[in-house]
Formats: sequence, structure tokens, C-alpha cells
Amino acid sequence: MGDVRDPNQMRKVAEGVGTVYHLAALIAIPYSYQAPSSYVDTNVQGTLNVVQAALEAGVDRVIHTSTSEVYGTARYVPIDEKHPLQAQSPYSATKIGADAIAFSYYSSFGLPVTIARPFNTYGPRQSARAVIPTVITQLLTGQTRLKLGSLHPTRDFNYVLDTCEGFMALARCEQAIGETINIGSGGEITIGDTVQLIADIIGVNATIDCDDQRLRPAASEVERLCCDNAKISELTGFKPAHSLEDGLRKTIEWLSIPENLKRYKADIYNV
Repeated sequence: MGDVRDPNQMRKVAEGVGTVYHLAALIAIPYSYQAPSSYVDTNVQGTLNVVQAALEAGVDRVIHTSTSEVYGTARYVPIDEKHPLQAQSPYSATKIGADAIAFSYYSSFGLPVTIARPFNTYGPRQSARAVIPTVITQLLTGQTRLKLGSLHPTRDFNYVLDTCEGFMALARCEQAIGETINIGSGGEITIGDTVQLIADIIGVNATIDCDDQRLRPAASEVERLCCDNAKISELTGFKPAHSLEDGLRKTIEWLSIPENLKRYKADIYNV
């Protein structure tokens, strides 16, 4: 347990470490509208504390976690690492800032940093704020009228084991130092079609109700995401091992276990 906002603790945890995987962040986009300064404290200042501690400890590698949200709505697809960055939410703004802090330590001090930019990860244990566990938990608890936000945006979903393998592949790759590299499948699907696929796998019919509190402000919604994963493939040979249907089946199987499902409050929306 720890807090990246505490520089003293970060110095302690970096001592004697070979590779730092920096995944600590506030990530819920809706909450970033309500408490944006907390995102600056955690995501920007916290990243500064992590890379400074890593520099002082002389670690071998820092894998800094970015997000596809920094791209905003795609200006072209698939989205490669040269795509413009667009801060369409306070969350994405702080992740853009965190990426810049991390890269500055590579440029200024030679810290061996790689910026890993995963697209939409899903799988067992994911927060109920995300759309896939929201849909699955509602269906598994017998609800057939689902409460969701926008259905038309597209996402590039990636099963968690594939995302993790991408991180580890980058940590083993010397050519990845000083680079920003996407991790994604290269495919896209609308939220609505994802919901239908989940319902088909579970074997239920579902009706969708639009819940206004789950909608992002219009200019803040990221309408389209689709990853260009050529760079990670060329550098490491990485390719996702799970199709979307395979990953959804594994996620549904995990959530179908009663002790796992009871961790979720399918009838409550928490930002």
C-alpha cells in the first residue's frame, strides 16, 4: 500500500528495484469533472515523484502508463503514436501532463523511460465504473433494462492479460527506451455492439435505457478510438492473444462466481 503523492515513500519503494511499472493514477473520467485538482495531485505530481525516485535509485527501466484517452476523438484511424494529443477531460489532461513529465526525465536526465499507451483494457476485477463490468454485472444480477451512457462511440478493447504482456514486452525491449508505444488490438467496436455481444454470450435479451448521469459533456466524449499497434509489433513481436469474444467469455466466467459478483453493486452508479 502506498501513495504516489508522497515523495519520501516513493524513494523508499524505488530502492533496489530493477523495473518500475508506474500504473498508479486516478482514472475515472466522470470523477475528474468533479474533483480535477485531485487528478493533478495524483497523476502529475505523483508521476514526478515516481520518476524522481527512480532516478535517484538508479533503476534499470521505468514503464510509465499513459492512456488512449490522451488522443481524444480520433482525427484519423488507426491511431498511431504521432496522433495529436487532445485533452477532452481533466483526466486526459493530467495524463498528457504525466506523459510529458516522464519523457522530460528521459530527455533531461537519461532516465530509461518507456511510455506505454494502452487502449481500453478490460477483464476480471475491473472497476464497475467501466462499461464492460457495468453491463455484465447488471445482466448477471437479473436486470434486463440496462442503464448506460452513449452507445455510438467506438473503443479498441483489450483483454487484461494481453495488456500485461504488452507491458512486459516493452520492459524487455531496449529499443523502446525513450519511446511512446501503443498497446492495442487494432480493431474497434461500438459500445452498443459490445453490449449486444455480451448479452448474446450470456444468453439474455436486454433493453438499454440512457442514463443522463452516465453521459459525458458533448465536447468531452471521445467518439472513436482504434489503435495502430504496428510499432509495438515491430519492436517486440507483440500481438494480442485474445479476441474480444474470448476475453469477454473469460470476464463473464469470473464475474459469474458468486463471491466475485457480490463485490459489485450493479444497481448503483458511482463516479
